[in-house]
Amino acid sequence: MIRQKNEVADYWQQRYENNNTGWDMGQVSPPLKAYFDQIEDKRKCILIPGSGNAYEAEYLIASGFSNVHVADIAMHPLEHLKKRVGHQAHLHIHYQDFFNISTKFDLIVEQTFFCAINPEQRYDYAKKTAELLKADGNLAGLLFDFPLNDGPPYGGNAHEYMNYFSPFFNFHTFQRAYNSYHKRYPKEIFINLVKK
Repeated sequence: MIRQKNEVADYWQQRYENNNTGWDMGQVSPPLKAYFDQIEDKRKCILIPGSGNAYEAEYLIASGFSNVHVADIAMHPLEHLKKRVGHQAHLHIHYQDFFNISTKFDLIVEQTFFCAINPEQRYDYAKKTAELLKADGNLAGLLFDFPLNDGPPYGGNAHEYMNYFSPFFNFHTFQRAYNSYHKRYPKEIFINLVKK
């Protein structure tokens, strides 16, 4: 199991360099695209932690959102994102560990980051997302619903996830995604949680 920070960063950097990224769909996740299309306030300050190639960020920028942040500890996917979108004043790229971020956000987007971190960090993730959100801010995205394994990606289930998030969030939406990418259906839970 990956533990040390440098070891974690090297691990993910090597996976991107070797194109060992089976989770990468090469496009914005359909459930997230549908969610983004319903957001009327394009000025929301949005963070995508563990963003990888960040197709969601690319879609948000193309859709007119004006304050999008991505963070990853692997430089390779961030450089790939820069090449795809070029210089965008509305896109803020952070080569940084999620747990060291201090900026406040209106929305944090979960897309394969939670399943990539060591399961021992899941409670810390839930707590940190709540700390980073402004009052009534949202954590929205997708969690994998399959048995815990020796990933990454690591699995889990709805009951387990509720235990992590319930101390910090009210549950607006927590249900199986009906519009998952075909290779992930029916193994995703769509969440839209509101900071307590």
